[in-house]
Amino acid sequence: MAREDEAMPDIADVTMVDVLRAVADPIRLRIVQTLADGRAHGKCGEHWDFGVHKSTMTHHFRTLRQAGLTRTVVAGRTHTIELRRDELDIRFPGLIDALTGHAAPPD
Repeated sequence: MAREDEAMPDIADVTMVDVLRAVADPIRLRIVQTLADGRAHGKCGEHWDFGVHKSTMTHHFRTLRQAGLTRTVVAGRTHTIELRRDELDIRFPGLIDALTGHAAPPD
């Protein structure tokens, strides 16, 4: 049975300041952009070859989770990371699109 990581804050407690602080780092922004495709990605898969040590990636994943951007789902020995896209789109409409470059141009 899969379980979600307990360190993830409730979406009501997620602040714009924390989200923007988390994505201010270029690697964390790239992680969010990668996750925005809607698929869950493994913690140590090939998608995370950003040229930094595994421990540094662990720090980035933790920062995104604590800021409320991602969730880690654990199923046995498998850990997957998902963007909390639906929740974030409700809490901060248009934010993820703006971060991923998919925002609609102004009229």
